[in-house]
Amino acid sequence: MNAICKNCGQEINGNFCSKCGQSADTHPINLHYLWHDIQHGVFHFDKGLLYTAKELFTRPGHSIREFIEGKRVSHFKPTAMIFLLGSFYGLLYHYFHIEIPDNTASGDSKQATQIMSNWIIEHYALATLFTIPLISIASFFSFWKRGYNLVEHLVLNSFIAGQKLMLQFVFFPLLYIFNGSKTMLLLSGISILIDFLLAIWTYNQFFNTQSTLRNLLRTLLTYVYFFILTVIISTVMEMFINGNH
Repeated sequence: MNAICKNCGQEINGNFCSKCGQSADTHPINLHYLWHDIQHGVFHFDKGLLYTAKELFTRPGHSIREFIEGKRVSHFKPTAMIFLLGSFYGLLYHYFHIEIPDNTASGDSKQATQIMSNWIIEHYALATLFTIPLISIASFFSFWKRGYNLVEHLVLNSFIAGQKLMLQFVFFPLLYIFNGSKTMLLLSGISILIDFLLAIWTYNQFFNTQSTLRNLLRTLLTYVYFFILTVIISTVMEMFINGNH
């Protein structure tokens, strides 16, 4: 006798429901279920967060392109990955009381910058998500002849954002050691440089139907567009903050 799907009521002939996709084998919700779910979603090297991390640091562009083309079962979803990593990173900042060293700005500009910096730290996942549409618009116009739509660029840059968040965890012990010192500015600069080199590598693999030189130039153009958009939005935000103080 075939099983009945507990999700939609459809008769199941096999391991999964042909109507909604739910597994025929459902387990009771208990600690074993919870641990099994965490293992499959986060710790398995063949599926989940660790698998996605391995792919993003061994063959990033190829794996992201395969995800967009439909090979998605093994990957941790990019938006969920950003929320998970960004939220945990923000918690680490608060728990270890990481302090950003004073910058050289003064007056209203310094106050506005400090307010924005504090907000970014307190809402790291959201701040990361907010940058994705900007860099995606930039990459869309830089690589528009490659045939990928804006939503696909959003997916591409969401994975790259996750890649950058993973890199931040590598740098975090150094941030803790040099907490509040000017060395943090140097570490931030090194992190940004590595981020940029990873982006070049990822874009070059992803858009592998054209030359490396062309990909490099279009990646540089992407960051120019992104910088312009960021400056415009930052200027508007600073004017708004100053207008309310």
